[in-house]
Amino acid sequence: MSLIPRNFYLDDIFSDLATTPRSNDMKCDVYEKDGNYNIELDIPGYNKEDIKIECEDGILSVTAEKKNEYNEENEDKKYIRRERVYGKVTRTFSFSDIDEDAIKAEFKDGILKIAIPKSEKVESKKVIEIN
Repeated sequence: MSLIPRNFYLDDIFSDLATTPRSNDMKCDVYEKDGNYNIELDIPGYNKEDIKIECEDGILSVTAEKKNEYNEENEDKKYIRRERVYGKVTRTFSFSDIDEDAIKAEFKDGILKIAIPKSEKVESKKVIEIN
């Protein structure tokens, strides 16, 4: 029995190579309440201006992008380790019965809350007579 975790020795080597955001950076909860679909996404470390929400044909996309703050003005910094990741993360959700024009969103304390009103489902089933 070993008391040292399996990846203990290689953690520092491989963590330096991880420069792209992981898909699980935007954890979410999706639930129904009061005639709405509700999505709550954890997006810590981003500002409201970094987040874009789009909806087309029932597909809701949430994209958060953080630009690298490194520039010539910061050349005097000699980083020992950089763990803050810069880049873009996206989550998409598919709905069939929503009112795209009435979607509301709020971002506070690193949590994005989206309320998506359900639309009345129109019966599209047709009965065809046989001649």
